[in-house]
Amino acid sequence: MNLELQKGSRSKFLAAIILFLMAIFVIRLFYLQIIQHGYYVSLANKEQVKRLTIPSKRGLIYALDGQIPVPLVMNQTVYTVFADPKTTTDNSKVIEVIHKIAGGNARPNLEELLNKKETRYQILATKITRAQADKIKKENLKGIGFQEESQRVYPEGSLAAQTIGFVDFSGSGKYGVEGKLNERLIGTDGLLQSVTDVSDVPLTIGNNNINKPAVDGENIVLTIDRNVQSKTETALSDALKRTGATRGSAIVLDPQSGKIMAMANLPTYSPAEFNKVTDAALFNNAVVSAPYEPGSDVKTLTMATGIDKGVVSANDTYVNTDRIQVEDRVISNASLGQTGTITFQHALNWSLNTGFVTVAQRLGNGKSITKGARDTMYDYFHNRFKLGQLTGVEVSGEAEGTVVSPDTEEGNAVRYSNMSFGQGLDATMIQVSAAFSAIANGGKYYKPTVVAGTLDKNGKYSANKVAAPTSPIAKSTADQVREMTHVARNAFFTNVDKPGYYMGGKTGTSQVIKNGVYADNETVGTYVGYGGSEEVSKYVIMVQVSGDNKELQGSRDALPIFTDISNWMIDYLKIQPKA
Repeated sequence: MNLELQKGSRSKFLAAIILFLMAIFVIRLFYLQIIQHGYYVSLANKEQVKRLTIPSKRGLIYALDGQIPVPLVMNQTVYTVFADPKTTTDNSKVIEVIHKIAGGNARPNLEELLNKKETRYQILATKITRAQADKIKKENLKGIGFQEESQRVYPEGSLAAQTIGFVDFSGSGKYGVEGKLNERLIGTDGLLQSVTDVSDVPLTIGNNNINKPAVDGENIVLTIDRNVQSKTETALSDALKRTGATRGSAIVLDPQSGKIMAMANLPTYSPAEFNKVTDAALFNNAVVSAPYEPGSDVKTLTMATGIDKGVVSANDTYVNTDRIQVEDRVISNASLGQTGTITFQHALNWSLNTGFVTVAQRLGNGKSITKGARDTMYDYFHNRFKLGQLTGVEVSGEAEGTVVSPDTEEGNAVRYSNMSFGQGLDATMIQVSAAFSAIANGGKYYKPTVVAGTLDKNGKYSANKVAAPTSPIAKSTADQVREMTHVARNAFFTNVDKPGYYMGGKTGTSQVIKNGVYADNETVGTYVGYGGSEEVSKYVIMVQVSGDNKELQGSRDALPIFTDISNWMIDYLKIQPKA
């Protein structure tokens, strides 16, 4: 009886042990399959799922040669040579080969890099060509590898550098078009993901398989004409040597569309060697990024405002005494002696400040620049001609400038008297030249643009449509002011233009504010003008020259640059002379 009990107890004991072990297995399986499911799936994916990022190609940038797109910024495949110091064997041969083939692209301390045996990756040379990489590969150097990269190359050298911008070492666009349109140029990387077997052979069936092609960036075609750009840069360079100016900028616009044919700044830099630039100011495109007091160029806009409102015309007169009082201030002319009863055409010819303060007064009650007069000037300058507003041109770094509102304390009669002849407000060259284009083209304001269209992967060019213009002034107003600028140019500057063509423009000599006051030893010289036939203006050119402690003038220093470019444009555009 006791023996039977003992046997029964043993069976129960064994059964309990078996149940206990089974429970452990069940709990363990539950833990592994349920609790740790995600962890082990992740481990499996690491072993079985292979991911490969397919880099997109950055879009190219083209200029125009007439109507034909030509490459301005291209991509070039280059290679980085690296070593695994743990697996390299004949270091002396490696050093000899790298120095011989990579030349100046080799790192200077190759022996030191190869002796870092605790590491697995050391860069020996960068930016070598495919031909160089192939030569190194033929040497069968153990432990040497290659990484393929892309870098920007510039077939036209430094042409339009500040308009283009550059791509930094991280692959991001900086300044110019590269910076402004980075998202359009950069594209989207693709992804190749596949589930593989133990031999890394892709399995065709699997929910984790992904094949997402890379989307390359857009190829952008600029409105910049390579020939006009080159001529503009050459004319600026020659002028800086001739005048002693240390800075120069110019823009050439098509007034019938707002397309920018050239935008140049000196001094400049090479986008291919942006890392060698020590003064970051060279990257800025002063045409769009440097507001200044435009000076007498604005007198054309003041005249247009007065004519458009019907308070003045070219042949109307006023009494000039070379001085005019506005509240507690006395404003004088820079050119003295044109006193007496004179026309507003005469005032424009001689750039007399008193004439344009008088226009501002006539916008009011005829004696003072009333709040109504200031409201009118603000409407025309800021709202219609877009001074002090971003144009939206497709380059980074555009500055807004300032046109003080008459609703503020600063927007008083004295401020607006100064604004009538181009002081007391800040504008950029692109704003002034776009506004002047509305005078040159019959009263239409076109938004300035530097993008002409796109080029697809098959080389097909698709041009953008010209945006509809606004009408800041009547055609009759624009025609009258255009004629006034033609008369003003011919009043002093004869025999400088090609005969048989219709030119006009306005000089500007602006004071420079330093430490809150106008400097008495530094001025900026500008000229803005148009050219073409009497019926149609084919181009607008604006030029600016400046320099620290340099007194530069619009008529003496900037106008000859306009003339140089203008006469060249007549031939380049094949404009027919008047019979």
